[in-house]
Amino acid sequence: MTKEEKYKLAKWAMQHALDSGASQAGVIISESKSSNIDVREQKIDTLKEAIQSSMTIRLFVDNKYSVQRTNRLKKDELARFIEQGIAGTRFLSEDPLRTLPEPELYFKGEEKDLQTLDITYDEIDPATKVELAFEAEKEAVGKDERIISVTASYNDGMNSRIMVNSNGFEGDTQNSNFGISASVSIDGGDARPSDHWSENAIFFDKLKKTEIGSKALSRAVKRIGQEKIKSGKYSMIVENRSVGRLFYPLLSALDGYNLQQKNSFLIGKLGEKVASDKLTLTDDPFIIGGRGSQLFDGEGLASKKRTVFDKGVLGTYFIDTYYGKKLEMDPTTGETSNLIFEIGDKDLESLVKSMKDGILVTGFNGGNTNGTTGDFSYGIDGFLVENSELVKPVSEMNITGNMMDLWMSLAEVGNDPRLDSSWQTPSLLFENIDFSGI
Repeated sequence: MTKEEKYKLAKWAMQHALDSGASQAGVIISESKSSNIDVREQKIDTLKEAIQSSMTIRLFVDNKYSVQRTNRLKKDELARFIEQGIAGTRFLSEDPLRTLPEPELYFKGEEKDLQTLDITYDEIDPATKVELAFEAEKEAVGKDERIISVTASYNDGMNSRIMVNSNGFEGDTQNSNFGISASVSIDGGDARPSDHWSENAIFFDKLKKTEIGSKALSRAVKRIGQEKIKSGKYSMIVENRSVGRLFYPLLSALDGYNLQQKNSFLIGKLGEKVASDKLTLTDDPFIIGGRGSQLFDGEGLASKKRTVFDKGVLGTYFIDTYYGKKLEMDPTTGETSNLIFEIGDKDLESLVKSMKDGILVTGFNGGNTNGTTGDFSYGIDGFLVENSELVKPVSEMNITGNMMDLWMSLAEVGNDPRLDSSWQTPSLLFENIDFSGI
């Protein structure tokens, strides 16, 4: 279907829901395409291609609410589907706080191209995709006699959606993504260390297509000889690609659902200092070519640039319409866009030299965070640093502590943000972190 045909069908479905007894309705028609190719031992292990279209309809009926989804988009089938959905919704418990957003909060601004879609997506030859996966694998295969296995993958996806709400919103989005990755495991004696590397981009011609398998191999080789070291308090640098493991609990604590469920260690902290002066973070949905760029969120709320943390002071929560009503707070948005750190002036190598002694963490193994208290425990992989030099790889160690204390201990922010992610995390240096080992 063309975009115009999708809008026409969505508006018909919305009106049919209203005519059939719904007080409000919201309709999303989505279309997705994807490819995934895995190669191993110089053979194709997995090759998948998928195309899917679906309709999701939000039904508000007699102060009751449900979400229905189908991939059958013929009108006669949709009519029955919607009518049955409304009938089923009437059996649910009342929840008068469930409504569409207030119309004045919807995006009504000027449409502009945020460059989130590669229009050449359908022109890329499948043979090229397979070859890219094989090339990533070839960069590692046979390059070291200790290699146990090498796997490589190519993946891509394109998604589009149109959304209409019965109280006045209409909007559409499109985005694409491309990625290549490789993973290598090594015979390291008593252990079999492994590591990986990946590259991602919105546009195929901007996707880095080399030094993927070779970097995965290099990272795996460096982990040979991993061992525990003495327990104690150490300075800790977390590599930019691994920061997300510590960043996620902080973001989760800002989510409206977790706030309302009292599963957040940042309840009631709005406007208070909850982290180091080094933490300044902005949610910016308007970055051209940003992985999370958007003019409106999943409800239709107009996107806004927001300061999440300003020198450690909490500036906003992420609250959708429903949890805004439950919390008696104004809705902001229920989702993040591009999260941008205020960066420092050191790359990873310079951070290591500035730390002098401590541990560089390059990966996490298991563990969890208690959302209510912020207490955490994570297994880590990385390297011992002595006299500003990487001395030996370490593993089978845990870091423990509290998220509030952790982010208060942030001492430096690197200048190496991950530009291939909507979470543009740089490498971070923390002080006095509890490591348990020997």
